[in-house]
Amino acid sequence: MDRKSFIKTMAMLPLATCNMKLQDLSKWAENAPNTARMPALFVGHGSPMNALEDNPYTRAMKQLGQTFQKDGRKPAAILVVSAHWLTEGSYVSISPKPETIHDFGGFPKALFDMQYPAPGAPETAKQTASLSNLIQETDSWGLDHGAWTILVHLFPEANIPVFQMSIDYYKPMQYHLDLAKQLRNLREKGVLIIGSGNIVHNLRMSMGRFSTGDASPYDWAIEFDQWVGGKIAAGNYNALAQYEAAGNAGKLSVPTPDHYIPMLYTLGLSEEKEPVTQVYESVEFGGISMRTFQVG
Repeated sequence: MDRKSFIKTMAMLPLATCNMKLQDLSKWAENAPNTARMPALFVGHGSPMNALEDNPYTRAMKQLGQTFQKDGRKPAAILVVSAHWLTEGSYVSISPKPETIHDFGGFPKALFDMQYPAPGAPETAKQTASLSNLIQETDSWGLDHGAWTILVHLFPEANIPVFQMSIDYYKPMQYHLDLAKQLRNLREKGVLIIGSGNIVHNLRMSMGRFSTGDASPYDWAIEFDQWVGGKIAAGNYNALAQYEAAGNAGKLSVPTPDHYIPMLYTLGLSEEKEPVTQVYESVEFGGISMRTFQVG
């Protein structure tokens, strides 16, 4: 289905379908207990090798995960919006036992041997789909490396149910901010939502530095990462949907928006004037930003 056909189909959904979604949401909102509002995270996931490595970034992720235990806020479920699940249309995975997907090549066998055997969250995923007529259910996805390579540090016991939501790659940036707003109620139900990508992600221009072990950043990568950080600090999230406004630094930092979009979901989940805490800040190997932050 092409983009125009898809939009037309969605516009022609019968009113009964919309009412069914609203009835499902009302029933869930009535019956599911409210909890202390869960934060929302954006995690710069970087190389899959971070799953195996002990470095300042992975130590920061472990420490971040430990704060949930210390604060007594263990999530009831985790929803990950990963840069590595791109679809036409928005989907949630209802798989009860999501497989660990090794969606990469050229890495050591130890990385391919890694598993993250967390259970799925099919009921919570279905409840998520009930929040918006734009979200559909599927059982065709597991946990890609945008999810499990960070979860092995955040929640190494793999005992919290996890599911993913895809990114509709055919939609404009504002769509993702707006869709995230429809998911805010999940935070009141104990669901930790994580956007997983990289604010600056130019692999082509970073490969040379990866190959030589040169971790120094390009000036344009620092410029754009700081531009984004400034917009976040100012609470000007809508401006981040127009990353081209950052000029050449924006174009070089976001050659394709797949790794940028997950950040918009995290920010779209925030309530008005909700604090944002920067957890980790670094631009590495030329053009990869590992900036990680917490909303709430």
